[in-house]
Amino acid sequence: MTTDVPGCVKKSRGRPKVFDREDALDKAMALFWQHGYEATSLSHLVEATGAKAPTLYAEFTNKEGLFRAVLDRYITRFVSQHEAQLFASDKPLAQALKDYMVAIALCYTSKETPQGCFIVTTSSALAASSAKVAEMIRLRHAEQAQTLITFLAQRQARGELSASCQSTVLGNYLSCVVQGMSVSAREGASFETLEAIINTSLISLPGVTN
Repeated sequence: MTTDVPGCVKKSRGRPKVFDREDALDKAMALFWQHGYEATSLSHLVEATGAKAPTLYAEFTNKEGLFRAVLDRYITRFVSQHEAQLFASDKPLAQALKDYMVAIALCYTSKETPQGCFIVTTSSALAASSAKVAEMIRLRHAEQAQTLITFLAQRQARGELSASCQSTVLGNYLSCVVQGMSVSAREGASFETLEAIINTSLISLPGVTN
């Protein structure tokens, strides 16, 4: 007589969840963007990304390393697209500038991301102990200004800006306008309000030739 014995086969474990780096960076970006660098703790990042702390440490070393990766991700996802509007060579100078600044204003007031600029928001309330993060942000602000200066110098060489116009001063001025737009958006300014600021800034633009 044969007796059937219930099998003792162990159920195979499911495959471990693969770490999605880009998804983790986007979720971490939202936290840094909303709350700033100092107020975002590693426990907040673990909860938001769904990754274990050891996984984040292995991938990014520490919170500062994660922020550096998030900053690169922000530049790839948002800044590069804005700058593509600026360096569209087929557009007149004023139109290229307006398209660039409007793209930024739309980003700052979007309902899909926190209000304002990720970089400007993160730079507020940085502690003295976050010197490396402060330096990252300072360099990025300098790069934004330099991008505008380079654009203006190129257009000046094409005769769209008078030779007497100081492209460095004008580039720094426009960079300050963009950063100010971020603060206004953070405080609840609408896209229409920012667009009015853009139009006023461009109307008063010195040295533009037709």
